[in-house]
Amino acid sequence: MLVWSDGSIIDFAMRNAGIKVLSENRRARFDYETSETFEAGIELRGFEVKSVKLGRMQLAGSHAVIRGNEAWLLNSQIPPYQPKNTPSGYDPGRTRRLLLRGDEIKTLIGKIKEKFSLIPLRAYLKNGFIKIEIAVAKPRKKWDKRELLKKRTAEREMRSSR
Repeated sequence: MLVWSDGSIIDFAMRNAGIKVLSENRRARFDYETSETFEAGIELRGFEVKSVKLGRMQLAGSHAVIRGNEAWLLNSQIPPYQPKNTPSGYDPGRTRRLLLRGDEIKTLIGKIKEKFSLIPLRAYLKNGFIKIEIAVAKPRKKWDKRELLKKRTAEREMRSSR
C-alpha cells in the first residue's frame, strides 16, 4: 500500500493497473469524512478531454448532485485546451453529466436523503477513459478538523524521531 501526503491510501495494484491520476481534490479529504466511493465516467467535449489529459482540471470546490435519474458535476473548472480555438461562449465551469448505473444512482439518492454530500475526490485515466471518483461524505466540524491536525502532527513527530 502507498500512503499519500494527505493520508489517502492507494493500493499498488491500482497504481499498476494503468491508472493515471489527472486531478485530485486534496482539500475534500480534510473538510469531509468519506464513507463510500463510486467510480463515474464524465461526459466531456473533445477539447475538454485534451485539457483534462494534460492535468488542467480543477476539482476544488466542486460537488455532485442528482437531478431526476442523472448525476451532475457542478463547479469543476476545465480551462480550454487552446484558448484561441475554443468555441465562442465556452464556459469552463459548466455543469457536466456523470455516467453512473441506475442502481448506483438509487443508492446515492438514498444517501443524499440522509444528509450526505457527493464530493469528487479525483479524476483519473483508466484504460483510456476519464473517470471521476465520487465520495459520499459528511462535512467535518471544526473540532474534528483540529483533532485530525493534532493526530497528523503527532504521527509526523513519531516518524521523524525514529
